[in-house]
Amino acid sequence: MLWSARTAGASRIVCRPSAHEPLTQRLPPGAIALHPMLRAAPAAATLDRLPPQALFVLGAISQYVGAALAVLLFAAVPAAGVAWLRVVAAAAVLVAWRRPWQTRWTPARLQLVGAFGVALALMNLCFYLAIDRLPLGTAVAIEFCGPIFVAALGSRTPRDVAALALAAVGVLALADVHLAGSPGGFALAAGAGLFWAAYIVLGHRVAADTEIRPQDGLALAMAIGAAGLAPFLVVSAVPAIVSPPLLAACLAVGVASSVVPYALEQIAMRRLARARFALLLALLPATAAVIGAIVLGQVPGLVEAAAIALVVIAASLRTHADL
Repeated sequence: MLWSARTAGASRIVCRPSAHEPLTQRLPPGAIALHPMLRAAPAAATLDRLPPQALFVLGAISQYVGAALAVLLFAAVPAAGVAWLRVVAAAAVLVAWRRPWQTRWTPARLQLVGAFGVALALMNLCFYLAIDRLPLGTAVAIEFCGPIFVAALGSRTPRDVAALALAAVGVLALADVHLAGSPGGFALAAGAGLFWAAYIVLGHRVAADTEIRPQDGLALAMAIGAAGLAPFLVVSAVPAIVSPPLLAACLAVGVASSVVPYALEQIAMRRLARARFALLLALLPATAAVIGAIVLGQVPGLVEAAAIALVVIAASLRTHADL
């Protein structure tokens, strides 16, 4: 679920961490070890030479290729188990990188970050359960309405109203296509959008606390989310836990869907104007639809394609106005 990366910051649209350190100091060690493109200094120099737009696209492709590979794993591992292992993998890399125990955690901060982590984990869970029932691009388009709604409520300008109206029309069109065939999938995608909205609101509060080191809140939230859902989801992950190849594949999904997009987006943000970066985020539903068509053969119909386009336009209006 841009981390989310869906985990690339406190939120994918309105709450991004800054990036000022040198590349080799900023990337998580797990990302360097697990992804060849991020492994050595020459590779880092190559990334620095790529246009930032290309880096963003590579991150988006990694994110949704990871999601598409997750769909392929659902035949062997339940979607809930894959979702949990994705959060576990991302938490392990982020905790090893950030060492969040170095931040001074008060009970109030732990409560806030705990809620943040639960929202993050439930967002990923709902999203994976949704893409087990709906095409990838459709699920992302429905989910995207959560942050659009939050952003629109925060401003209420004519552009915001137009963005919200376009998004609503797009989602209603998708509902007309999918409610009969998979009402559960539609509800789960909408639930992912609601948890994404909660993730944004809580992420703002985490980011506003200057006593929490950058990204420590995200790392601890990931760990709390993984631990919090473990009693309910670990049974679903057993087929992967007892099979090293399946376990490696599920953990790779977590790295591809969370860690790699996070690292690449950090580099892109350093070199892109904020408004341009936000505008690129609006392309995520279309990117998901293209990946779904190529990897999973999920070619959208005319109505679905038009509905996804409306959500993309709505996100473009909203992010451009916000920045």
